[in-house]
Amino acid sequence: MHADLPEDQLVAYRSAVADPGDFDEFWSQTLTEARSRSLDTSIQPVTCSLQTLEVYDLRFTGADGDRVAAWLRLPKQRDGNLPMVVEFDGYGKGRGRPEQNLLWASAGYAHLELDTRGQSWSGWTSDTADPAPSAPHMPGMLTKGIRDRDTYYYRRVFIDAVRAFDTLPELPGVDPSRAYALGTSQGGGIALAATGLSDRVCGLIARVPFLCDIPRAIRITDAHPYRELIDYLRIYRDQDAAALETLAYFDGVNFARRARVPALFSVGLMDPVCPPSTVYSAHAAYAGPKTLDVWRYSGHEGGGIDDDLSALRTLGSWAHSPQMLAQILS
Repeated sequence: MHADLPEDQLVAYRSAVADPGDFDEFWSQTLTEARSRSLDTSIQPVTCSLQTLEVYDLRFTGADGDRVAAWLRLPKQRDGNLPMVVEFDGYGKGRGRPEQNLLWASAGYAHLELDTRGQSWSGWTSDTADPAPSAPHMPGMLTKGIRDRDTYYYRRVFIDAVRAFDTLPELPGVDPSRAYALGTSQGGGIALAATGLSDRVCGLIARVPFLCDIPRAIRITDAHPYRELIDYLRIYRDQDAAALETLAYFDGVNFARRARVPALFSVGLMDPVCPPSTVYSAHAAYAGPKTLDVWRYSGHEGGGIDDDLSALRTLGSWAHSPQMLAQILS
């Protein structure tokens, strides 16, 4: 059911989320500190049953000096360096196994799938821990370290995402000048943050993105993962102002205001997990060229395979010359 604003009001809706005055300074200092450490990139070929793709186990230094894992998947048959899709996964998912998630490499792209630190409860395995200590928090990651922006979980996740883009010049078969951020739900929120923070991102695909217009989200849905934050504030009643102050540094609306590269968003108008108005708010705030795919009768699955096909068409138009694109689509 449509539980959010009517569609004409969604188009006109603008978020009340405000920039913290030192937002840019905070992230500049955070990234400077992270980049003071060597990436110490390791790339090892993986033996698996795939016949048409090569898979590499990629490891590098992410936030707080922690080692972060990713898969690099490449078509075995390729001519020169390929455009790169850097993908971030949904809530509860790690990078999974080498044989999972083969669309992008099968479509002729280099595909880097980043492990989401500390997450693997949704059926996809992870090889990256999140060892940082924190104050008490709800089950899950949304409230881990939320009492301070420096200890908040998504500070580390967003740094890992930017550092993944920093590895691209070191990777085989990759054209770093054609690198695109992609994600669904949590992955869409991470991709949006990476786009706002890294000048290596050339385009953004953000499907039903999470972590956008968070103050509104927790007032109009009680679905997980936002429910974790609601449960936290129901118990720690004196922490609401501090928690919302922290979250402003991680809200996709504020990253959208700083992003300039082309973007494709998608939204499901029956989505109870990432309410439509929160996606519209990020899309409206986005400072670069943008398109929004609207799925009027979809929930959190968004457009499903149609989102994939839309992304393939869009990435083709961004990544390839008109002549090459015509050949690909013929």
